[in-house]
Amino acid sequence: MSAAHSISGLNLAQQEAVNYMHGPCLVLAGAGSGKTRVITHKIARLIQTGMPAERIAAITFTNKAASEMRERAKSLIGRAAGEVLICTFHALGVRLMRQDGAVLGLKPQFSILDADDVLGILKECGATTDAATARQWQWTISLWKNMGLNAEAALAQAKDENERHIAVLMARYEERLTAYQSVDFDDLIGLPLKLLRDFPEVREKWQKQLGHVLVDEYQDTNATQYEVLKYLVGERGRFTAVGDDDQSIYGWRGATLDNLKKLPLDFPKLKVVKLEQNYRSTSAILRAANNVIGPNPKLFPKTLFSELGEGEPVRVVDADHEEHEAERAVARILGLRANSQHKEWRDFAILYRANHMAKPFEKALRRAQVPYKVSGGQSFFDRAEIKDLCAWFRLWVNNDDDPAFLRAITSPKRGIGHQTLQTLGEFASRYKLSLFAALFSHSLPSVLNARAVGSLHEFGRFLNDQEYRARHTHGAEEARAFLTDWLKDIAYEQHLHEGEDNDKAAAARWTNVLEFCDWMAGRCGGQIDDAAGVSTSNATKSLLEVAQTISLLSTLSEREKDQDVLTLSTLHASKGLEWPHVMLVGVNEGLLPFKLDEAPAREDGDGAESPAAESARASTQQRLEEERRLMYVGITRARTTLAVSWTRRRKKGREMVPGKPSRFIEEMALDKTTTKEDPREKLRALRAEFAQKAQAAAASAAKL
Repeated sequence: MSAAHSISGLNLAQQEAVNYMHGPCLVLAGAGSGKTRVITHKIARLIQTGMPAERIAAITFTNKAASEMRERAKSLIGRAAGEVLICTFHALGVRLMRQDGAVLGLKPQFSILDADDVLGILKECGATTDAATARQWQWTISLWKNMGLNAEAALAQAKDENERHIAVLMARYEERLTAYQSVDFDDLIGLPLKLLRDFPEVREKWQKQLGHVLVDEYQDTNATQYEVLKYLVGERGRFTAVGDDDQSIYGWRGATLDNLKKLPLDFPKLKVVKLEQNYRSTSAILRAANNVIGPNPKLFPKTLFSELGEGEPVRVVDADHEEHEAERAVARILGLRANSQHKEWRDFAILYRANHMAKPFEKALRRAQVPYKVSGGQSFFDRAEIKDLCAWFRLWVNNDDDPAFLRAITSPKRGIGHQTLQTLGEFASRYKLSLFAALFSHSLPSVLNARAVGSLHEFGRFLNDQEYRARHTHGAEEARAFLTDWLKDIAYEQHLHEGEDNDKAAAARWTNVLEFCDWMAGRCGGQIDDAAGVSTSNATKSLLEVAQTISLLSTLSEREKDQDVLTLSTLHASKGLEWPHVMLVGVNEGLLPFKLDEAPAREDGDGAESPAAESARASTQQRLEEERRLMYVGITRARTTLAVSWTRRRKKGREMVPGKPSRFIEEMALDKTTTKEDPREKLRALRAEFAQKAQAAAASAAKL
């Protein structure tokens, strides 16, 4: 063990971050510098100094990261880790709204709509059948919500006719959500903000409840999430934000580096700790990463270093075209596998800028019989059969959830035609009722014949019965028996066979259904942690309780365990992961950085740059900086070897166009005789710096 490490296995900078507990703290954690270790050790330290575990919250961005952190905390702290609230921002939002949403007029069993539901409602609000147009509206509304704007504010700042139109649609859309007792994913941040900002009693309750808040991947927070954090921690500011400005790659999703700039202004006593020692990559890989990120402006300059030795030089591979690039990549992988200690396929990854670039690599891997998975591909929860089942669960939880009602009543079809449903919808709109409430209205027979009303009533009674049973079904065995009976009752397997051209496809979908039911039953039995973070105990739960958390779950991480396969992944989806051997492919100008569309600078009459041209230039510069951070993320995924490839020609539509290596390859400065940093020297300097700090602290204490 290096002298820079303490008994607990933390280096000096990590210890400093862990031991600072009484105020706001920003930990700038470079790639591979042990940030999760710092977070879990800090949780342990807070508990050790007397803070009750239930008063600590650790917030992450994905369910997977939350469950990993929960496991790491458990192995470090033991049972007390189960009391710590470890969850995503969205799950925390759900918790706030289930407990205190009543002041906003929300009942505790509100529904969470998925992207498809939102799309359907927007099509309805905008009277269009064009999915692409509705999707554009959806993205714009989502971006506005992440900026903290409601329909009124969006309308006030609309730049053109199109934005004014979307803002008007947004107002209609928000009305529908209120009527359906539903929220979308963005509301899981926006509405908690409203709760904390506008209701002092709710704010005080949560500030008392949370003694310390830790935020992982802080650089990925958007404006609304930052405001939520500010209100949660109050003026005392007992929080630890852990992030890396060099890995901020989600600007297109509303993430903003302004949140890093605001911290020292909003919290003048902010302590900044830099973690610069990398435990993942060789010096050769890190040098390439430091060189690439160098040209970006720095809020808090840092330089990563490694004690893992120089390692293999970073290779640049040029190929004639995409197919040739894929062949060379597979040949390299087979060669490395034969000659290195890493013999497993899971040790290799091929990373690219956009999903469509995977195709030639998939073909080449199949030819070479290399097993692989595409990361960032279709989520288990995005499959039609799983969405069908989830619609029923959502409806048990919230009878007013109209999108779920329509999906459940038609999947499988129950002899209720679209005409009947249309009439029911018109009737419900007229009397401002949900579809479910309209179904039992005494006036319904005035618009529908007795047979149609009878079929609707039968569906309503069946649903009520299922909801009652789900509420009283506890534990794994009971849940499994209930779900088996229910699937038989609705003849779902038959429905799948009727909807597919061949039995094989139907059987594969039915296997997904059974797997999902097993997983649901496991959650009822407490065998599987609640990844949504809504409940942290492992006691048995009712099927209805488990159904409440479903909308928050986006991946079935259990499915990917122990697969020995090579990973194909976009750079965005690779963040937070690492592999011994990485191939970064398609590193061409126009792909990485992605086409920047530099606008020609226009001049005003006096020779100065016009405001529009200035703004376009600033936007281009911002995008280039984000693309550079994306390259940096790609490089720092590699532990032992890294190869970067580009093509001399590439497909553009049906044509082949000349390709040019990305500017980032030159920025890596691989061919220059770069001064190789001596990690021992860096460690000596760090030790001296910490000794000086300790001396100064002791001297000032002696004066008091």
